[in-house]
Amino acid sequence: MRRLALSLMLATLAAGPAAAEQDLLLGADMTSPAMTKAEMSRADVEAMIKAADGKPIDLHDKALAGLDLSGLNLRSANLRTARLNKANLRGADLSGANLEQAWFIKADLSGAKLADTKMFGITARDANFSGADLSRAMPIGDFRGANMSGATLIDLRGGADIKNQSMGLMRAVFVSVNLTGANLKGANLGRSRLEYADLKDANLTDVVLMGSDLSGANLTGATIAGADFKNVDVSGARLIDLKGQDSAKDWSARVNVDRAITQASP
Repeated sequence: MRRLALSLMLATLAAGPAAAEQDLLLGADMTSPAMTKAEMSRADVEAMIKAADGKPIDLHDKALAGLDLSGLNLRSANLRTARLNKANLRGADLSGANLEQAWFIKADLSGAKLADTKMFGITARDANFSGADLSRAMPIGDFRGANMSGATLIDLRGGADIKNQSMGLMRAVFVSVNLTGANLKGANLGRSRLEYADLKDANLTDVVLMGSDLSGANLTGATIAGADFKNVDVSGARLIDLKGQDSAKDWSARVNVDRAITQASP
């Protein structure tokens, strides 16, 4: 299971714009008990937390799908390769947790604390992160269709590290993600995928977007002061009523500028 998850994730994160449309979930049996059942109860997890006496608990590779873990203290917990599809983690504290290669498809993490979390290889399609705090998190994973409206993503580290790409281009995949009203101040999303993302009224102050794909994205009313737009693909993107445009970096170095939408429809 772990090898399959990693190989599928790396294939998607490393793929180019066309090839990346392959379905990450192909080859994984999403109906299997490992993906749909929980091998522990909430009471079991609470007992682990109590016995740990403030130390991080180890839930790596556990099947926890559909489990109600809302409001629990899971700070610095090891959830590497765990399966939490459709789990309820509303208001949970996952600050500093290891979520690498974990599965969170359609999980509810609204209002959760996810600051400083490790998310390399995470699969969180259609997950709910609304109002969550992902400050300084490293979301190098698949978040297609996720809801991050009103979330705090200050100093997020989702950009591709071109100095360490022996396995291909690994970056945040925020395709069709709802980021309306989100605070991404100082985030690094260089070379990331943001096609059709909804960034309406988002705070993109000082965000690194260099080389990212914003085709079809909605930036209406977004604040872009100090944001780096060098080689950003804006084909079909809605660039309307932007704030701080005069101080955006490399604004003239965008790609497919003639295909961007700069005026609202009559």
